[in-house]
Formats: sequence, structure tokens, C-alpha cells
Amino acid sequence: MLRLTDISLPLDHPESALQDAILARLGIGAEELDSFTVFRRAYDARKKSAIVFVYTIDVVLQNEPAIARRLQGNRQVAATPDMRYQFVAHAPAGLRERPIVIGTGPCGLFAGLLLAQMGFNPIILERGKSVRERTKDTFGLWRQRKLEPESNVQFGEGGAGTFSDGKLWSQVKDPKHYGRKVLEEFVKADAPEEILYVSKPHIGTFRLVKMVELMRADIIALGGEFRFQTKVADVHIEAGRISAVVLDNGETLHSKHVVLAIGHSARDTFEMLHARGVYVEAKPFSLGFRIEHPQSLIDVARFGKFAGHKALGAADYKLVHHAANGRSVYSFCMCPGGTVVAATSEPGRVVTNGMSQYSRNERNANSGIVVGITPADYPGHPLAGIAFQRMWESRAYEVGGGTYDAPGQLVGDFIADRASTEFGAVMPSYKPGVTLGSLNTVLPDYAIDAIREALPAFEKQIRGFAMHDAVLTGVETRTSSPIRIKRHEHSLQSINTRGLYPAGEGAGYAGGIMSAAIDGIRVAEALALSMLEDGVN
Repeated sequence: MLRLTDISLPLDHPESALQDAILARLGIGAEELDSFTVFRRAYDARKKSAIVFVYTIDVVLQNEPAIARRLQGNRQVAATPDMRYQFVAHAPAGLRERPIVIGTGPCGLFAGLLLAQMGFNPIILERGKSVRERTKDTFGLWRQRKLEPESNVQFGEGGAGTFSDGKLWSQVKDPKHYGRKVLEEFVKADAPEEILYVSKPHIGTFRLVKMVELMRADIIALGGEFRFQTKVADVHIEAGRISAVVLDNGETLHSKHVVLAIGHSARDTFEMLHARGVYVEAKPFSLGFRIEHPQSLIDVARFGKFAGHKALGAADYKLVHHAANGRSVYSFCMCPGGTVVAATSEPGRVVTNGMSQYSRNERNANSGIVVGITPADYPGHPLAGIAFQRMWESRAYEVGGGTYDAPGQLVGDFIADRASTEFGAVMPSYKPGVTLGSLNTVLPDYAIDAIREALPAFEKQIRGFAMHDAVLTGVETRTSSPIRIKRHEHSLQSINTRGLYPAGEGAGYAGGIMSAAIDGIRVAEALALSMLEDGVN
């Protein structure tokens, strides 16, 4: 096959226009084109008056070698790369040791799936509940202010990404096309096939629930085992190598090959690992607020007269501002047509996050507006970032009224540094509720100052962004893990604990569903090869 890039067509082009463009690009007649498939479809909205679709197309031709020679040197025509996934190992017959995967977020789920597909019969441990039970508990906090510390937005099958926008793209380098494997497995698990070709695929929470269940069933059918409501309370390390994990029910599971995919909020597990001598270091993360606007405002700002066009859907944005105090402020996890959700996993604390359904048809757009911080802001202990997060989450709980309501402020009032007393045109979506007032005390002064400076700057990029009635809700603290469990570059094992594979967001090696899933594939491959090298049988 040949791959054609940068084929631009109007939004409302007829179906035949794509084939016509292919024939024109190749300089051939219709009889020479056997078939074509859309590999990628994006839109170019840089000119709001003339938004176009931009296609990447794979074609099968009658006389491909001759056509390829004729077009040699054309940068928009090249051989289609082979993106089929190739397994690196297969378990030997009579395998006795079983690898353990801790965590069932995207990273743990794909690590477990790959190990199962290679015949290694993994045991997969999850401290929370299965995804459907977990969803009920999560709604319990949102609707009844009842928090289940082991079953919430952070903990449970599917991980934190289950309650998000379900974005399935990433900027990580992917020379082995692991991302394609991830998308194909999702489609196999009943995701819409469009995720294979749209430039910014997403799924949304309700679709993810069913997909996670189907992937679990696939892993079990291949010999994997799931244990829910099973927290790892301790680990055994002998001569610098992990040898077993101890469960909170007292059971010990012996294995010298363990994937650690625990997510960015498993604070008690971080503390246990550090106490056992596993190398942990502090890393940068970000904190800030959620901001909500009418989705229609963002659509008009991004798409102009094409706002509301069915083919475009709800508009997103990506913003960054470098403040005078040296801090960077940027939009994070933007959720078109979504809601702000309560995302705490600990009693007496308030944490916000954003979520969208597949339809993205809620009234508001929301995004994190966050400020980058570094270990210099919380010096000392490798786990000091956790205490830093907890301090601001507890303060948000207090300012919100101590009922899991979140503190909030209108953007106009925040910029003017005056407390808000009533909502305007934008009603916040956060449940249980939002208590208006001043947000000055729920983040460090340098973060407040940087965000206060950034909002008018963002107005210059998106008209209406600093509208008075837009709503800020606090606090967003779980943007990424505050620690990194450092690993070797090639073996992917902990730098001082052999057989332990720190992976995904919690270990500091991913950020989002796609990058976490890709990291799960990478560690599964490394673990499988290590088991074969160790002669495990």
C-alpha cells in the first residue's frame, strides 16, 4: 500500500470528492485504484472562514511499483508502514510462576492483556471494585456526599481515566506503533471504529465502562485472574529483588515479576514502597482550578461560522501563559461539552477533575487552569509532594463548607480580587455543589497571582475566556503523580529492586489513557522477556 498525506477537502464535501482527490494526487484513472481506507482525518481551523478536513489515506493500486517510482521524491506519497503488532515472547509450557499486575487502570489493564495474550496467565490485583460497582459508589459521592475511600474516581477497575473525557491520543514517541494496538483492542472491546482514524479520538465514561468489562472478560478467557477489593499492603524484597506481595487480607502471593501500575493517587502504597527501600524521588506536577464556560462560546471562538457543525462536534482548546513571576499557567485535560466532577479519594478533602461523555453535549466546556510547580516548592522528603497536595485539598474542603462542596468564584471577581456572591450566566456542573466566595486561600499565592495574570492573556486567544460569569472551581491537584519510581531505561525495572516494573501515571511515566496504555504494553514485553531469560518454568 501507499500512504497519501495532506489531502484537504471542505467540511461538506461529497463522498466522491475523496476518491477524486486521490486520483488527482496520484495522476491515475479510477480503474487503477483497487481500494482505499482513511488512516487519519483531522480538521484545520486556522482559518475560521474556511475550515477544511485534512486526510491521510492508504491506497491499494493495480500497478503500485510503477506508480511509486513515478512519484518518488513526492513527500506526500510514501509506502504505508507495517503497523501490525508483533508479540515479543510466548510463555513456555508448564509455566509455574505467574506475573502479578497491581492496578487496573489503562496501564495495568494493557499490561495484563499483553501478558495474557502471550500466555503468562497474570494475576491482576485491584484495591477498588469492578467498574460497574465502582461507578455506583462514585455517584454516591456526587449525589449523596458519601465517599468510599477504596471505590471512587481514583480507585477501581478502569482507573482515573474512566471518569474523564476518554481522550485517546498522546504526544509520546511511538516508533513501534503501540498506540495502534491500543486502539485496535479498544475497537475489539466495542469502541466506535472512528477512533482508528479521527485525529483526536475520545470515548467518554459510559462507553469506557462496557469496554473495560469486555477487556476483563478477554483476559480471563486467556488465563488471567482478577482480584478486586484486594490491596497490596506490603512487599517482600530479598537481596534487592522483589519476591512476593502481601495482601491486606494477610495472604502472600509469591512472584519475582511484578508490574506496579497503581495510579497517581495510591499515596499509601507510595509510602509503603518508600519504607521498604524502593527508590522513589519527587517530581514536578501542577495544581490549579477548573474553569467552565458555555460550550457555545468556545465553539464560536474556535470555529466561527462553522460553530455547531455536526462534523466538527464540540470545540476544544489548548492554552499556555508564562507569568511575570516565572510560573507557567496552562490548560489541562480540556473537556468539551462535559462536567466538573468530585475526584477525591480521601475523607475531608476536595479534588476536582473533568469528564465528558462520548456525545460531548453538555452545556458547559471545562478545563483545568493549572500552574507548574517543582520539588523546590515542597523540598525535603521524596514524598513531600503528597503532603503538599493534601494541604490544599484539605483547605478546599474547609473553604467549601466541609461537606464536599467545592469552593468557587466567578472569573470576573477572581480577576478583580473580590469575593463572589451569586452565579451569573454560567451554572457550575460540579456535584455535590459549589460554595461561592474567594479562592485566594485555596492555592499558594504564586499560583493565584499567575492564574490571575493568565486569564486576561487567554482572553486574547479565545474571545470571552475571561468573561465575568465564567466559573472557577477548586482545587485541581491530581494532574500527575507527585513522585517517580525510577526505573532502568531498557529493562524497565526499578533501579534498585529487580523484578519490580514501575509503570504508568503513578510511577511517573505516563499522562493520560493512551500514554499509560502504551507504557503497559512496554512493561509487559520487558517482563515477559525477563521471565524467559530467567528460565522461569
